Parts: sequence; C-alpha cells; structure tokens
Amino acid sequence: MTWTVTPEHFGSPEGTVLRRDYYDEVASRYWGRPATTAEIDDGLRDDGVERLAPPTGEFLVGRYAGEPASCAGLRLVDAVTAELTRVFVRPAFRSTGGGGLLLAGIENAARAYGVKSIRLDTRDDLVEARGLYAKHGYREVPAFNRGPYAEHWLAKEL
Repeated sequence: MTWTVTPEHFGSPEGTVLRRDYYDEVASRYWGRPATTAEIDDGLRDDGVERLAPPTGEFLVGRYAGEPASCAGLRLVDAVTAELTRVFVRPAFRSTGGGGLLLAGIENAARAYGVKSIRLDTRDDLVEARGLYAKHGYREVPAFNRGPYAEHWLAKEL
C-alpha cells in the first residue's frame, strides 16, 4: 500500500469530507464529547478556508491506496512566512508514514511560494499532531497569536 499527496481544492468532495472529519475530531476532543453535525457546520462556516488556494495558499489531500486519508492546509502570512493548518490523518491511517509525507508536501508547496519559515499553533490535547511536528523538525517558538485554542506555537525554517 502506498501514499500519494496532491494539491486539491478544499471544496472537492474528498477535501470537504476530510475537513469535516478534522473539525469533528478537534472539536470532540476539546469538548470531551462527540461534536454534533450542527456544531461541525458552525465551526466550518466562515473559517477562512478560501485562503487555502492559490495565490494565498494550498490544500493537500493524502490518499492511502487511493483512499482519502489525510489533509493539510498552507496559508501565506507574508512573502516569507506561512502557517500550517488543518493537519489531519484519519485514525485508521496513523503511524503509516502519511503524516510525514503530508508535511513534506506542504513544505514543498511553501518553498514554491518562496516561503522561508512555516509556523503553526496547536493544543495540549493534540498529542499525535505535536509528536508529528517534533519528529519533522518543528520547534517551540514564542506565541505569535492569541488564538482561543492556541497552547503551543511551533515553527520550522525551510
């Protein structure tokens, strides 16, 4: 079985389902209970996803043996800085190498835009994501935003 990672429009059928799965997982963990369909709809409404398309960013979908299994977004901040967002690997596909390939794809997309540094914020409870970022060279940095869910700030020089 092999992974492929390709740019795709965030509104494609696969992109939409992966974004919903992402939001379902992060919201459910945060609230300590399953998120409702209405809560997922509300969380995805006006979430800025339109910036994850050229010329302001990218959205990548990872497929394992052809099945949509992961996604990640890149949002340009300025000419040399981008933010990594909406990184998600479906639980059944974790620990198969897809997360690292997804990050490599995002980093390659960032380089194509001329980006020199990628940053992100994340939460304490997203331990799998924090482990993935650390494994691939993302390091803790001072807070660069005051997002309501930001508890860790990380960056990587490209």
